[in-house]
Amino acid sequence: MIGTAIRIGLVFMGVMICMSGCTRPEASPVATWPVPAAPAASGCPTQMIQEGKASWYGAGHQGQKTASGERFDSQARTAAHRTLPLGTPIEVTNLENGRKTTLVVNDRGPHKKGRVLDISQKGAQDLGFVSDGTAAVRIETVRGGCAGQVQASTAGN
Repeated sequence: MIGTAIRIGLVFMGVMICMSGCTRPEASPVATWPVPAAPAASGCPTQMIQEGKASWYGAGHQGQKTASGERFDSQARTAAHRTLPLGTPIEVTNLENGRKTTLVVNDRGPHKKGRVLDISQKGAQDLGFVSDGTAAVRIETVRGGCAGQVQASTAGN
């Protein structure tokens, strides 16, 4: 009886070991989260730097509610990020051409594997990757900036 239980246990462990060897961890985007000397009074990160692939979304989402509750405007300088607080201003740099723009996080996403940011069409125009669809980007939170301090401007269209 004990011998059978041990054999079943060993077989189960062997199967589990084999199965764990069949999976591989998902490659994650490069991210650096510096630890600030003192937490920001607002509770927002004082600076975050992340690099990875960004994509853009536009007219197909026009007028739909975002995670912040506001309606999506493809001509506003906004972005969707998985973890940054809604309302956080970010500076985004296209690593392929050096162009930069400031956006406000107002939605959650991206929902596609391997991407770190979804950007409004206006933001993608600023960064010069509308025709390509995606670009390698660097995301930096704006120092001292936090929820509600920068408006998702459509000025200068």
